[in-house]
Amino acid sequence: MKILLIGASGTVGSAIEQELGQRHDIVRAGRSHSDAQVDINDPASIRALYRKLGKVDAVICAAGKVVFKALPEMTPEDFELGLRDKLMGQVNLVMLGQEALTEGGSFTLTSGILSEAPIVSGASAALVNGAIDAFVRGAAIELPRGLRINAVSPTVLVEALPAYGPFFRGFKPATGADVALAYARSVEGRQTGQTYRVGY
Repeated sequence: MKILLIGASGTVGSAIEQELGQRHDIVRAGRSHSDAQVDINDPASIRALYRKLGKVDAVICAAGKVVFKALPEMTPEDFELGLRDKLMGQVNLVMLGQEALTEGGSFTLTSGILSEAPIVSGASAALVNGAIDAFVRGAAIELPRGLRINAVSPTVLVEALPAYGPFFRGFKPATGADVALAYARSVEGRQTGQTYRVGY
């Protein structure tokens, strides 16, 4: 398969590439240092990416930003970042990418554990992750031509503990390799409308 991987340079993206790259052709996309450039905040950038690549068999997004800040300090602009970037960036990848997918192709988005196990300073992430999972369920029953859509919802990664460990006391981390298996399950399986939870 020809798989478009957005966010390939990140910890999760690198693990996905290592797993799926053994069997498929991976096209790496991101803001920089990739085979193709894309800003998921910008629908025009997403359209240009799909035009450049032509047909693909699967799209994986392992990118998206949210603000981590104590709720009393959050501003509308802080919430807007997560809504615009991680949520609508991934929604627009689906909405603008349907014609780029081959028959029966798949989208795999990324949410996260905080929608079900919130932490202090994680309200924006909880909001966005829950919305992504809900979008996947809703979109799955309407996508045309046998297209599929799933989400992967990981816990905190072992590799991210140096930066995020203090926020996730008591959480059991998962390795990037373990998380990557869920993306492989989404891309290479046949299910749709699912959220694959990893580590919880």
